Amino acid sequence: MEDNFRTPTKSAYRAYHEVDIPTFKTYNDPIHGHIRIDKEIMQFVDTPQFQRLRDLKQLGSCYFVFPGATNNRFEHCIGVSHLAEEWMTSLKISQPYLEITEREQFLVKVAALCHDLGHGPFSHVFDNEFIPRAFSNVPLSSRWCHEDGSLMMFDYLLEDNNIDMDKADADFVKNLILGNVPEDSDRKFLYQIVANKTNSIDVDKFDYLQRDSMNLGYKSSYDATRLLKFSKVINDEICFSSKEVYNLYEMFHTRYSLHKQVYSHRVGKAVEYMITDALLKADPVLKLSEAIYDKHKYVNLTDGVLRSIEASQDPELNESRSIIRRLRTRNLYKFVDEVLLSNDQYEIKITESDIASCSDGKLKPDHVIVHNLVINYAMKDKNPVDNVRFYQQGNPNSFNIKKEQVSMLIPDSFSERSIRLYVRDASHSEAAHHAFQKCLKRFNFDIKGSKGSPSPFKKTKPEHLEVVPQHLKL
Repeated sequence: MEDNFRTPTKSAYRAYHEVDIPTFKTYNDPIHGHIRIDKEIMQFVDTPQFQRLRDLKQLGSCYFVFPGATNNRFEHCIGVSHLAEEWMTSLKISQPYLEITEREQFLVKVAALCHDLGHGPFSHVFDNEFIPRAFSNVPLSSRWCHEDGSLMMFDYLLEDNNIDMDKADADFVKNLILGNVPEDSDRKFLYQIVANKTNSIDVDKFDYLQRDSMNLGYKSSYDATRLLKFSKVINDEICFSSKEVYNLYEMFHTRYSLHKQVYSHRVGKAVEYMITDALLKADPVLKLSEAIYDKHKYVNLTDGVLRSIEASQDPELNESRSIIRRLRTRNLYKFVDEVLLSNDQYEIKITESDIASCSDGKLKPDHVIVHNLVINYAMKDKNPVDNVRFYQQGNPNSFNIKKEQVSMLIPDSFSERSIRLYVRDASHSEAAHHAFQKCLKRFNFDIKGSKGSPSPFKKTKPEHLEVVPQHLKL
């Protein structure tokens, strides 16, 4: 295959062509050690669009609960780009006949670097909570997500910084970010590195699982380095050594555990709802929701929006400031109760209106928040390892490995759903608790299956909740 990588033109480097700089810079990363970033990649790093990521917490509202959750999208994206380069280099060395070109390696690194450009304030709080409520009248299928923002910001980055990249290369990068494989592509494996839609094994996951675990003090036994080293391309698909099958299950279990104990922590979710409410109250004034369609506004939209609201003297932001004040003084929305659904109850949905209707007139729908929580192994209710191909020395073909061949302790279910109840005002806790119990009876739940404290007004710890180690608590 001909290497058609084109050296970027003089205009691609903006200030770089005017000063004598090294061909690379070294970044000391706490996860990956010293990372070499060449100047072709630095032209993307040293832009307002990428530097914005310094002001976006990787773990969003988790920082209000876990003091170690200080890592930002900036270092995560640099780490993902580094791992993409490591993986591509490993494949080039072990399988030179793949003829991976310099152009392909460069563009995969760019996609890995820019994959999170579109995240909004407090990361997933913005696209999972704020945007759905701000655009509640928009069908779910056409609703904005942070990947849409990444494409917009990537185009803006190229335009605003005079980076010379033709449309074919830019489209290639965008497809890599989305994990979309063009129908006529004969290089499918390249689209499995940054955002793998086949089985969710990619460098994004490799980095954030390690980075989040380290910052949280969470111990994980899976080894991403081995997955990079013991992989190869067979039939245009990335496959892993059969020796690494349990390592893959450990990776997905690590993801599940972080979601269970950290990302969906009940206090962290209460903070998410408060931030969402504060942003919604401010939206008519600040037009935050409109920024997703305006690159010039979106580039300035970061976690600092809360401080901007607090510093404002606009009386129309009083309600928003009041919620943020409660957040600062730890007068948080209160968790009331939770129930874990069995498989035959999985489709049941309880709404705020259902709770209000069971409260004998004591509650209104906006007094409560119902969280329909779903946690899985990254592919809804499917086992992602079922979609992984493996190889063995001496066998030219790839194959699947059934979980029964790995361990009898691997779960049969790969997704769980629970229903949680919160109140915005603690004075509504008792009424909400009784209404929740009554509502559960309507759906023929055994009240013993309710996982909240029987008396949320006493200082009793709900037995169903996993105990978070003391060093992780605030």
